[in-house]
Amino acid sequence: MNNPSKLKLPKLKKLEEKKLFDISKKFKYIPKDKRKKILLICDDVRVHSGVATQAREMVIGTCQHFNWVQIAGAIKHPEKGKRFDLSDDTNTNAQINDSSVVIYPVDGYGDANIVRQLIEIEKPDAIMLFTDPRYFEWLFQIENEIRQYIPIIYLNIWDDYPTPLYNKAFYESCDALLAISKQTKLINELTLGDKAKNKVIEYVPHGLNHNIYYPITKEKEVIELNKFRQQIFQDEEKEFVMFFNSRNIRRKQIPDTMLAFRYFLDKLPKEKADKCCFILHTEVISEAGTNLEEVRKILFKDYPKAIMFSTNKLGNKELNYLYNIADVQILLTSNEGWGLTLTEAILTGTPIIANVTGGMQDQMGFEDEDGNWYEPTPEIPSNHTGRYKKHGDWAFPVFPTNRSLQGSPKTPYIWDDRCRPEDACKKIMEVYNLGDAKRKEYGLLGREWAVEKAGLTSEAMAKRTINVIDKLFDTWTPRKKYELINVNEVEEDTINHELLY
Repeated sequence: MNNPSKLKLPKLKKLEEKKLFDISKKFKYIPKDKRKKILLICDDVRVHSGVATQAREMVIGTCQHFNWVQIAGAIKHPEKGKRFDLSDDTNTNAQINDSSVVIYPVDGYGDANIVRQLIEIEKPDAIMLFTDPRYFEWLFQIENEIRQYIPIIYLNIWDDYPTPLYNKAFYESCDALLAISKQTKLINELTLGDKAKNKVIEYVPHGLNHNIYYPITKEKEVIELNKFRQQIFQDEEKEFVMFFNSRNIRRKQIPDTMLAFRYFLDKLPKEKADKCCFILHTEVISEAGTNLEEVRKILFKDYPKAIMFSTNKLGNKELNYLYNIADVQILLTSNEGWGLTLTEAILTGTPIIANVTGGMQDQMGFEDEDGNWYEPTPEIPSNHTGRYKKHGDWAFPVFPTNRSLQGSPKTPYIWDDRCRPEDACKKIMEVYNLGDAKRKEYGLLGREWAVEKAGLTSEAMAKRTINVIDKLFDTWTPRKKYELINVNEVEEDTINHELLY
């Protein structure tokens, strides 16, 4: 952790009984030789990207039910062409003794011939894609070849309005769509139209291990947490800490978030403002974002110790410490598939301030007049207008005031929901004025909601995934198996022999 000051890093009310997701449902153990095998294509499950983290939790949580093979992607993978068996490590994490998890590292996400080879070698029962569909244009081009024999499952991590008809061909090439947000699920259905009835489309939100992200209350851990806090702040007394944890890219709206914090400090007496701090765990300079140090110099000349940048890679323990130190987590992203750091915060019992857009809406606990969890409809596809006012005590929503139509060659159009720094400032002040005891109470209510009611845990995500894939297999039309192109008959210069072991 570094900053301009050279600081170093080194009984609640009960929720209503009605559950939004039944996490009590148990899926029976299936012996290894009886399980369906899934070919997963996404970021290497051993790395620490958001996609990889979710894929890893999904594999661990479902390995008693499915066998897994992965085409393990990276921009330039240092281990491409090799094969690794992760079964022993998975056994340890999943507490079983017969998992089957194999990975094949590749550059990017592979290509058509790699998929053909692994279908020939591993004989999977389904292919599952997990990230932006534009990375798989090459696979969708051979979907008729694949789907004669096995289904294609797509875990859709992000969609936004206007309804993305430019994705329609991708979705039509899939047999099941797992949507991480309620908004994405509706968008998938609207985009597919009549063809949606022939697909399995289900809501499968992100989930995290709530034993890794948790409120620190045990005496021994509290002592360690206090030492960690002392390392960060030294002799500086900090009464209020705001936390940001995400990439430095433009849609995250970090400069606007810093501006909101500056507005907040200006509303406090100077002696109180000097006891407030904003920790940003992100890259200070990024081509995809901005130079945050320059922003700091401009905005915080009068508050030289108000901003801290954390640039070190942190393990789960240290990250959990930072969430526990924080009084609030903030994320004002202008479009967001889910917002995984909000889930991390909620599970640690930390209140959240967030823009009401995309999957972040799902984490705020919006309810209708009857107490039902917000469910988007074609008439009310998003709550960005504030149609649903009631939300969880742990959430402090900032409603967008401006929608602009953005785009790129790959994503021709998409709404960008921007909120005002002045409105975010009001929410920061609202959290500040609660006081420490009330903030902790509200934060713990958020954790209780996420774990026991909404099912935003890795365990619940695994169970949802099993349910959806089993449903797909139950409805999948029987077909001949593995009569694909014989890789040995393809010209040698088109074969990646490195994969053959």
